[in-house]
Amino acid sequence: MDTSAVQQQSTLTPDQAEAYALIEEWFFHLGTQIFVLCGYAGTGKTYLIDYAVRRLGLVPGESAAFVTPTGKAASVLILSGTPASTLHSLIYTREEDIEVDENGEVISEQFLRFVKREKIDGNIRLIVVDETSMVSDEVLRDLLSFGVKCLFCGDPAQLPPVGGSNTLLSMPCFTLEKIVRQAEHNPILRLAEMARAGEYIACGEYGSGVAVMPQRELTAEERRRLFLRADQIIVGTNRTRERINAEMRRYLGISPEAKLPIDGEKILCTLNNWGKPLDDRGDFHLVNGIMGRCYRVSEEEDGLGKLDFQPDFLPKKTFDLPFDAGIFTEGRYFHTYGEKACLLENGTYVHENNYEVLRRLKVKREEMINRFEFAYAITCHKAQGSEYDFVIVFDESALFADGKEWLYTAITRAKKKLLLLR
Repeated sequence: MDTSAVQQQSTLTPDQAEAYALIEEWFFHLGTQIFVLCGYAGTGKTYLIDYAVRRLGLVPGESAAFVTPTGKAASVLILSGTPASTLHSLIYTREEDIEVDENGEVISEQFLRFVKREKIDGNIRLIVVDETSMVSDEVLRDLLSFGVKCLFCGDPAQLPPVGGSNTLLSMPCFTLEKIVRQAEHNPILRLAEMARAGEYIACGEYGSGVAVMPQRELTAEERRRLFLRADQIIVGTNRTRERINAEMRRYLGISPEAKLPIDGEKILCTLNNWGKPLDDRGDFHLVNGIMGRCYRVSEEEDGLGKLDFQPDFLPKKTFDLPFDAGIFTEGRYFHTYGEKACLLENGTYVHENNYEVLRRLKVKREEMINRFEFAYAITCHKAQGSEYDFVIVFDESALFADGKEWLYTAITRAKKKLLLLR
């Protein structure tokens, strides 16, 4: 949701008022289960949703459930003050075949699956789904089977998920197009509108903290200073991502010999592990796109590593996670999806097929091998669903068939400051 541009809004625009009237009519008087609300950046979609939920007599987190397809998207809502969780935690329970020792500790997780709940909280009268473009048809069917009215929200100008499509967003009940008064002169939104329209964005200053410039015009010291100040760097290709991440580690004074992450480094999970909850309630899991900091990183046997991980939206760490060290040491993953690491009684990990070691030492538990990569720079696709105060974008939109959607999505990740480099 576009949270940055509408903080001071106090009344509805005509655009929003028309949308709210339709939502109210749908909620109280129509038998249809779905309402699809689209809104471009700066149109006040977040404000309208909050206004509508309260005017309908609903309470966020109680009679109105706010959910997103991913944990990182849910974290954006939580940080803005809206109780939220993932779609999976609302409508599914996790079932796994596990083996435990005599003390009841988990030794092995044989398989994991999500099973649709028989029912959800009976107090929920409305489910608000953000980042709708990332909801699969299968999950959509399961969600609708509960019979609760669903308000789907999204920005139709953003990139669709990799391998997916904006099925619901292509059939909106209403699309907010008018920029709210508080955001009319926002230079980030001005650039976003130009990108959405396919207009060429010339180099220059566009307002306080927003600029477009050629990379070659940055001195080495300016580049270093800006990169270290940025909250996130967004690129198009993995080749650029790897190059910028290596550059950032040099700026931080990290030796090239330290190939594995060190304490406090910024990393990104790149593989879904729905069997690893990150919080006590199980609302968030270690899935593709979750970003955070790593601690107590160690190199283990069989191309494995071990680390503690703290997501950037949660106060607690998840300890002793096994990960594929190959991407850091050799530039490629050593292990395939679903392979397991065995935590031994001496506190180290080995691969599940290391029979020589496993014959000699007791296994405390098995865990799926996770994947992480450095996250000082991430691709635009990985940045979807997230917002950052100061963003540097390497404009690689020309490399993509959906270049204007790529550029629009990258620009709208910035909340306060933006530097677009060509």
